[in-house]
Amino acid sequence: MYDELIALRHQVALNTGFANYRDYKHEELGRFDYSVQDCHNFQDAIQQHIVPLVKQNEQARKDALKLDVYRPWDKEVDAEGKEPLKPFTTGEDLATKTIECFNTIDPYFGECITIMQNIKRLDLESRIGKAPGGYNYPLMETDVPFIFMNAVGLHRDMVTMVHEGGHAVHAFLAADLELTEFKSTPSEVAELASMSMELISMEHWEPFFPNPEDYKRAKKEQLNDVLKGLPWIASIDKFQHWIYTNPKHTLEERYAYWMQISKDFGTGVVDYTGLESNLQRSWQAQLHLYEVPFYYIEYGMAQLGAIAMWRSYKQNPKQALANYKKALSLGYMKTIPQLYEAAGIKFDFSPAYVKELADFVKSEYEKL
Repeated sequence: MYDELIALRHQVALNTGFANYRDYKHEELGRFDYSVQDCHNFQDAIQQHIVPLVKQNEQARKDALKLDVYRPWDKEVDAEGKEPLKPFTTGEDLATKTIECFNTIDPYFGECITIMQNIKRLDLESRIGKAPGGYNYPLMETDVPFIFMNAVGLHRDMVTMVHEGGHAVHAFLAADLELTEFKSTPSEVAELASMSMELISMEHWEPFFPNPEDYKRAKKEQLNDVLKGLPWIASIDKFQHWIYTNPKHTLEERYAYWMQISKDFGTGVVDYTGLESNLQRSWQAQLHLYEVPFYYIEYGMAQLGAIAMWRSYKQNPKQALANYKKALSLGYMKTIPQLYEAAGIKFDFSPAYVKELADFVKSEYEKL
């Protein structure tokens, strides 16, 4: 199936005057504010400065589990054998605690979720027959968005709620813009709003985790997830650049290239002996490769921006929130770099800047 997609997409690129589908797709996605080289810079910076942190954490997990051989499934268990965190019970409890958390950050944020709750724009609990997934959906008639998700009481559900809550706050702040299209921000900006809310709210998760040890554990899980996601995003993006600039490659070459990427962006801590065929096909787990090619790196860019936003909040909460609200209220009326600048951060993927952010996350993690 993927062979057929590559051939068809390459022909589309040739038919429209492009040398390859990568260049065609960057144009089609409207990437006016960054280049192919910026994507390569992102990949290189993640490999240099984020992968070592992930490796350090993986080694610590292996040591904590007292394992001589650390297998893929060992990544999914709690290193101390503890039960999963339970930050809430029902959907109503999740909403109430989110409002309390948001009120602590900024009363306006809490008010946004309260309005949504009062007019039944929150559908949070999982139930039989309910569609899967989670999202915030803007409703332009009333300018009050809708959050849909499938919460069952887990830590990741709570993170989903504050993430979607960030999108919701974004919708409220951009509500007064004259045209609907002004409110339609690209993912590099939309996900900055939500991912920043994850990390900023992390400083105020007491309603979810009144026990200090649980709170500390929740923060560690959050930072681990933030770090782990970046090498995977860089891997998928780098893989696609190669795929579409070498459209005549063989299946064996494709597998070999993915294995090289897995080595470059992997930690070397996990033992895949006997699972090599699974590893060489592991890219197939990313649906974007099939359905929305080249749409994925945006999340990595926004994640770096969110780390910078969190750092700014730790340094000067009042100023950081003012910048955050200012940037989100602009919708898509400025370029991506200008919107990041309005937020008081940089749209920058240089190794030096990414190292700054990596060092900050490392220092915060070590405090836990």
